[in-house]
Parts: sequence; structure tokens; C-alpha cells
Amino acid sequence: MVTSKTINTSAMGIIFPNSYDGLVPELTGIRLMASIPFASRYRLIDFVLSSMVHGGIDNVSVMVQRNYLSLMDHLGSGRAWDLTRKNGGLNIIPPYAEKESKLFNGHVEALASLLKYLKERKEKYVVLSNANYAMNFDFRALLKEHVESGADVTMVYREEEIPEGLHAQSEDMMDLYYTIDMNQHGRVTYVYMNRRDPGVYNHCMNITVIDRELLIELVHVAYVRGDVYFTRDVLAPKVNELNVHGYKFEGYAAEITGLKSYFEENMKLLKSENLDALFDGPSIYTKIRDDNPTVYVTGCKVKNIMAADGGQISGEVENSVLFRGVKIGKGAKVKNCIIMQDTVIEDGAVLEYVIADKDVRVTAGKELKGNEAFPVFVGKGQEI
Repeated sequence: MVTSKTINTSAMGIIFPNSYDGLVPELTGIRLMASIPFASRYRLIDFVLSSMVHGGIDNVSVMVQRNYLSLMDHLGSGRAWDLTRKNGGLNIIPPYAEKESKLFNGHVEALASLLKYLKERKEKYVVLSNANYAMNFDFRALLKEHVESGADVTMVYREEEIPEGLHAQSEDMMDLYYTIDMNQHGRVTYVYMNRRDPGVYNHCMNITVIDRELLIELVHVAYVRGDVYFTRDVLAPKVNELNVHGYKFEGYAAEITGLKSYFEENMKLLKSENLDALFDGPSIYTKIRDDNPTVYVTGCKVKNIMAADGGQISGEVENSVLFRGVKIGKGAKVKNCIIMQDTVIEDGAVLEYVIADKDVRVTAGKELKGNEAFPVFVGKGQEI
């Protein structure tokens, strides 16, 4: 009999943190998708990584490709996620780290560079995931259903309309987006790529469970054949040959598909029902920064904000998300904004519908105003 404990301890995780970098070029010019700041103190990878740890997956490889220094700094040795281990734990694999590892064009090449490592592992299952969602995911339930269904492969999906940002993506990105059709038994019968017709579909979340030995076999053949995309080139043609099942995710998930969606998904968390839905479950871990609580100076005015520690607010802030170490000067007005780590808004400055990256300085008296559809973006380290 397969127990829940057996299932969880026999799975390893592989995360592709660069997938969909091209959707948010403003934020990924200096970092990758997985290290985009979110919800005042987190990075996107914190959500999938924390969920894997809570799901009993204590061996996780992160296949970085480019712009990965900020992610390596954030993850460190994996201590914040209890992944500092002699066997397994957190493994960050950059290009050219080993002879077999190189700058890959798609997930097939990335997995091919891991074949030797995969053959040496003892886990029965592999969980593959991107890192463009903020969600609290139950990997225990996913692995349990995968085993009980007898599936060769399980693909996670949500029932929803295709996000607007995905329609505009280019074909040369790390991966495409997919929808699936299933029969009455939950078996996948067809995989569609870049579906553009309006309507509600089974939109894949790019989380896949597969038997480790099957993955090795499929990747070896696909790499020799010159395939690039794992879902498009490997799984989609084999849905009638392999037993591929769908797993419906019904929890709260914030998918980042562009700068507009990044702004909207952060702003949604200012509503308590959304914040509770995202964080209702096991804790989401992140890198620890030893800061004092944010100081609210006498005379300041705040309304409906999310503020991390280490900051100081002397002016007015409304409907905004403030990251660690943000300083709002006296007489400054900040409304409907996302202000990232260690940014300084000097006295008398006025900001509305602005996304300010890390270490920005808006000097005294300056005004920056966008609108809900087109927020103004200020890049990291700029001075206005």
C-alpha cells in the first residue's frame, strides 16, 4: 500500500525560474521571473519553493539560465526553506556548471543536462514547475492523486479565460502556454498551444508530475531528436500513448503575464479576502532581513496599505504596496503605487499609479502620475 508519507518522500522538484521572462521585460532586464518582488516582502519563487517543502519535496534543483545573480543571492544555501542538506536540499544549477550543463534553449535541453543526475537519484517521481505564479499549492494532494490515478503524467490546470498578457507573447520565449481537453475520466486527450479563441479553458499552470525513469527515457529520445519544448514536443504528441491526467487547481493564484497584471495582482492583495486566500495555508518562506518595524511618523496618513518592515512613513500613503526599507518623506503623497525595496520618496513628491523598482529615489517636489491601465515604471536605481 502506498502511503502519503511514501509518496511525498519519493518526489524531487525541478524549477525553471527563467520561463516567461519575456512577458515582463521591465522587471526581468536585471533579474529573472522567479526573483520578481511580490506582496511587499516575497519573490515569486518563494511560493512554489515553500509549497514544495511543505509537500515533503526536500530535493529541489533550480535550473537558472540568465540574470540569476539576484536569485542566487535571495536563495543562498536554502536555509530559509530548510533546504540546507548534505543529501538533496537546494541545488542551483547555472549554465556550464558541469560539462553536461550549458545555456539551454528550452526545457528539453535543460533536462538533458540533468540526465546523469536524474539517473543517480532514488526518488520515484519528479515535479516540474515554472515560477510565474504566486500561490499556496498542496503538492501532497497532487502527488497522492497522481499515484492513485495510475497516471504516467499529471498536468495541473485552472479553469479560466486565457490571461490577456499571454496573447501578446512572442514565439521565441522559453515556453509556450497550453490548454488541455480531457475525457470524463480526467484523462488528457489533446494539448493546445497558444489558444487565442475567447472562452474559458483548462489553462495549464506548467506544473507536471512524471515518473523519474519515464522522464529520463523521454528526455533522452527528445534531445537526440532535437526537440526543444517538453510539453509541446514530448507530451502533446504522446497523449494517446501515455496515460496523461489533468489535476484541477481551485485555490487562489496570481499569475504574472505582464507589467499590467503584476500591478493588478499586487493591488488585489489590498483586499483582505484575496490576501487571506493566498496566505491561508502553510507559511510562505522568504529570505530573512533583520529590520526594525516600519516607523509611522506623527502626522502621517495611511489608508489601505501593505507595508513591510524597515521603512519610515512621514507623508500620505493610500492603496499601495511598500516593500522593505521604503522611506516616504514629509508632505509626500503616494497613491495606488508599488514601491520596492529601499526606495526613497522625498518630501513633497507626488506619485500615483507608479511602480518603482528597488533603490529608486524620487526627489523633493517631483510628480509622477500614470493610470490604472498604464502605470508608470521607474527602473532600479534611477533618480527622478
